[in-house]
Amino acid sequence: MSHVLAVDQGTSGTKAIVVDDAGRVVSIAEVALRPRYLPGGGVEQDPEALWDSVVDAGRRALAEAGVAVAAVALANQGETVLAWDRATGRPLSPAIVWQDRRAETICADLAGSAPDVARHTGLVLDPYFSAPKMAWIRANVTSAGVVTTTDTWLVHRLCGAFVTDVSTASRSLLLDLDSATWRRDLLELFGLADEPLPEIVACDQIIGETTVFGDTPVSVAGLVVDQQAALLAEACLDPGAAKCTYGTGAFLLAQLGGNAARSAAGLTTSVAWTLRDRTSYCADGQVYTAASAVRWAVDLGLISAADQLDAVAAADSAGVLCVPALAGLAAPWWDAQATASFTGMTLSSGRGQLVRALAEGIAAQVACLAELVGQDLGQPLTRLRVDGGLTRSEVLMQAQADLARIPVEVYPSAHATPLGAAACARLALDPELSPADVVGTWTPEHTYEPLWSDDRAAEHLARWRRAATAVLTPGEDQS
Repeated sequence: MSHVLAVDQGTSGTKAIVVDDAGRVVSIAEVALRPRYLPGGGVEQDPEALWDSVVDAGRRALAEAGVAVAAVALANQGETVLAWDRATGRPLSPAIVWQDRRAETICADLAGSAPDVARHTGLVLDPYFSAPKMAWIRANVTSAGVVTTTDTWLVHRLCGAFVTDVSTASRSLLLDLDSATWRRDLLELFGLADEPLPEIVACDQIIGETTVFGDTPVSVAGLVVDQQAALLAEACLDPGAAKCTYGTGAFLLAQLGGNAARSAAGLTTSVAWTLRDRTSYCADGQVYTAASAVRWAVDLGLISAADQLDAVAAADSAGVLCVPALAGLAAPWWDAQATASFTGMTLSSGRGQLVRALAEGIAAQVACLAELVGQDLGQPLTRLRVDGGLTRSEVLMQAQADLARIPVEVYPSAHATPLGAAACARLALDPELSPADVVGTWTPEHTYEPLWSDDRAAEHLARWRRAATAVLTPGEDQS
């Protein structure tokens, strides 16, 4: 039996699991991380803390499992970047997190190229993606070393390779979506023409060997961006299958198969994965603040801890609405300067109504994305598979079903992202397996059916959209 160590290096923490060849989790270890939120929209992490968390979580998971592993897989944050010395592996900048908005002026200066960028990459010209942050580091921090996404740096420290997987590369604004190759003209656009770029590899490729987690060398294989890893784990293999992960942000992805169709609705199109020499694509929409909005509520004293959301939320928001744009609004508005709001409050509004409105605000934004994905697909979604820590909130999940008007199926494991990375590694190790073989079938832990009437949901979403429009920067209403 060949086991895999799968590491999910995320924004709020690093999780490592050991998985057997049937996809069962043998052990788990987690290390918490807390980004630094800076004035002016800056969000940073200490790269060495990221690395230490990977090593610590991986070694602890292996020690608990007590078994040898055949490979180490890595799921990564996607758009978080840093500068580093390729000779020594030493970081030369903080890690600039995907939520960071300081590259907004770089994007504004390139606004005239936005249509070309979208056509080539499937993405929106926005500081959320990698290239603007890479350019910002070069302009404001250092010109030394190389500047890459965090996966390239972590893998280099693991085994010395200089690579990124195709799904992560597709989040950069530098990749030609159709050919899955770096575009010279885009590198020049962002002032990155002289930057050494990592080799683009498939998600089921063996990259090298590492002894970081023990004396015996093990293969490094199964590289994939975090959201696409969850899409794979939840068996969203057929066009139209969709999932939403509720982590630091909330990310809704819908499988497109081999069709790299560009969105007409303000969403983005990315590579889902390249497995067995076949590239699949996905449409995706982003909510920048989900669990981070709940953490904000905890820091503010609205709730005592994240797991108390349901205990504090009132049975009804009593007209209070929340637009949780605490780090701007992503799809379909793409307004980095949008700010959060609570509206509809009266003297009778208490924290229970505010907490309920916060949960419903996250759900409303995801419901808007689900509707737009349906428009791009040409048919509405019929169900939504969900994973992530916030799926433990019955209040949020029921609100999601009520507002999206479709059943919400909770993935039975809290580890969708590392399980997806482990699936990629198993494909790398065994050429006889197919993607369907390594993800299998699963039964939802719980299915939330819509309880609200269509009219009530439509009225609530109409009010919520008006509230969202009100927080946009003048001239930014793209909804």
